[in-house]
Amino acid sequence: MLIPFEKYHALRNDFIVIEQGRAKLTPSRLERLAPAICDRRSGVGADGIVYLSSSDSADQKIDIYNADGSWAEKSGNGLRIAGVHMHLKNRKKRNFLFDIGSSIDRVTIIKKIPRGFLIKTELGEPKFEAVLVPIKSRLPYLINAPLKVGEVEFPVTCLSVGNPHTVLFVGAFDFDWHTLGADIERHKAFPNRTNVEFVKIISRSKVKVCDWERGAGPTGSSGTGAAAAVCAGVMLGTLDRECEVHFETGVLNVNWSDETNLVELTGPAEHVTDGVFEF
Repeated sequence: MLIPFEKYHALRNDFIVIEQGRAKLTPSRLERLAPAICDRRSGVGADGIVYLSSSDSADQKIDIYNADGSWAEKSGNGLRIAGVHMHLKNRKKRNFLFDIGSSIDRVTIIKKIPRGFLIKTELGEPKFEAVLVPIKSRLPYLINAPLKVGEVEFPVTCLSVGNPHTVLFVGAFDFDWHTLGADIERHKAFPNRTNVEFVKIISRSKVKVCDWERGAGPTGSSGTGAAAAVCAGVMLGTLDRECEVHFETGVLNVNWSDETNLVELTGPAEHVTDGVFEF
């Protein structure tokens, strides 16, 4: 099967965009395609797939698959990439609605920047209830609560921004956060696994984040991870609702509105290449 694709990245978190109109793929086939096309040696190479299909309630429906073939409920970087993809198909249109399953999210192309575009997307309302994250716990919320990993307990804050996140605030990154991130991702407390953010506070309006993504491992950045880091800090009283989130690859801006309770994410994305993958 020949599958036309286009590749994009958002602060080096890279996705392969495939349109249903050019390659009709079932969920089971997408699960098998993702590890093949995302492989960085034998495939195109990416952190995941953004699959666009028709929707009655939005411009397009989005399904996101991680590099390991698992389905991801949401991706902030993936949403912005989908917006750029649609804008490049119709330069006159700058606002798009995407049905991502759990919500209808608006994506706005703000402006052209060197090598790409600056894009804002809505991510919906954060949810901290354990049953909604989801978390297996007797506690109704895990906010600065202990999570035992091996023989060590870590204070974590767990939430959903359309997908599950576990946030740990750290003083430095001089530890093996890859191994800890992998252990937390598959911790028995998380029935759907979890994304993991290690967050260092620089000021009330600036943080640095190292991100371990469920199903993909360490990525250049994470849009929902940036949002989760800020929302967790707000709940703990250590961060303002509007923050710069610094990754090694660049900066994302997060605003958790106290009026609408919606989280907005702003950052860059750019087109990399296009081609046809033989599957």
